[in-house]
Amino acid sequence: MVLDGVTVREAARQVAQNWWVVLALALATFLGMTGVGKLTYVPEYTSAATLVIRVKGADAYSSLAQASQMTAVYSEVFQSSALRNEISASVGEPVEGSVSCSQVSGTNLLTLSVTSPTPRQAYLFIQSALQNYERVSGYVFSNATLQLVQEPSVPESPSNTSPLIAYRYLGAAIAALGAVALIALIYLLRNTVKTAEQASDLLDGRVLGTVPFERKRVVRGGDERSVPALVLSSPLVSMGFAEANRRTATRLEAHLRSGGFKTVLVASVEENEGKSTVAANLAAALAERGRRVLLIDGDFRKPAQRRIFDEQNLERPSFSDYVLEDGVAGVGPVLNGRSGVYELFQYKALRDPMAVFSGERLADVMAELSERFDYIFVDCSPVAAAADAELWMRQVDTVVLVVRQDMTDVRVINDTVDVAWKSAGDFSGFVLNAFQGEWSLTHGRGYSAY
Repeated sequence: MVLDGVTVREAARQVAQNWWVVLALALATFLGMTGVGKLTYVPEYTSAATLVIRVKGADAYSSLAQASQMTAVYSEVFQSSALRNEISASVGEPVEGSVSCSQVSGTNLLTLSVTSPTPRQAYLFIQSALQNYERVSGYVFSNATLQLVQEPSVPESPSNTSPLIAYRYLGAAIAALGAVALIALIYLLRNTVKTAEQASDLLDGRVLGTVPFERKRVVRGGDERSVPALVLSSPLVSMGFAEANRRTATRLEAHLRSGGFKTVLVASVEENEGKSTVAANLAAALAERGRRVLLIDGDFRKPAQRRIFDEQNLERPSFSDYVLEDGVAGVGPVLNGRSGVYELFQYKALRDPMAVFSGERLADVMAELSERFDYIFVDCSPVAAAADAELWMRQVDTVVLVVRQDMTDVRVINDTVDVAWKSAGDFSGFVLNAFQGEWSLTHGRGYSAY
């Protein structure tokens, strides 16, 4: 369901992915209400007795008929200051607490309850009240008496509970609902690309294709477990994922041919948008068609292509060596037999990546390689991470920008497009990456981490 470019299922997925926030807020509320409730709780103890109202000279029917009226009067008697003074004088100390009287429905029985701060005072209060009430009630009902049916007892446990403790489960539930509402609100207010449908309205450029989210699969080999990257040469990728990459590569090649372009920079604004995997798959998709394609890992800070293609020989010279040392004897683009892509990877991070961009050597290398290959794809550092991406834009013909679902502010993305136009002179379009179209209550590792 889509409402103005916002998927209800994606909002629900956001809540599911942030379940720990909901749980933490509910638990904090529960523990907070419990703690404050215990700190502020003042226990009260209630002692009760049951009495029967007897009217002198009246039959049972008349006694029952007058019971309701007498209950109200006796209630005033037991709550009167006169009786309280009698009780204090009898006990020999001030007695704290409250008294209540209530009629047992349909009977002439009366329940007398006394509530005090301590069990002792509650018991003393009700015993003294029963012993001294006649001194006050005699002035009110000379023809009525109370007979004790059930003796009062010393209360063993408090009769009240803390409201905070009593409603802590409700408070935790309200806090959880509030957390759900807050997560959904934050999702709705984020100025990001939430659906493929709204991308064309929000982004300043053409959408080359949408790559669906693809979960990595764990491969077991003996006692070891591995999680291979999802490239088109892998048998683990789904058909939908592979075809989405191939369709995107087809649209991109049409643009490259129309402009006579050969070198493409695949960039993203933020980390973890999946630009490295997108670059690898675009190169592999064109290599499948018999094109001579070179993939350069131009990310001198966190190179990822060697991991994507599972290159184990870390002693090989890096692309930066190829540039800075004016070529390395016997070293150049290497053909990957599985993907059909030629590789020039970065096997180590550089302390000073700016050294690669200084001088004319990088431009000469790119010009030389352009003559040898049909297309060259360059993977670089994210735009927000360093200035490398903008420097690379000056070395290529066009730029492809990878946008992950609900991740980067649209305004920053469009500002990056402006930079691409100014630096490279052309912008091919966007690849919408890791867009989920199905329900998913978990968000395990996906290929977009590279």
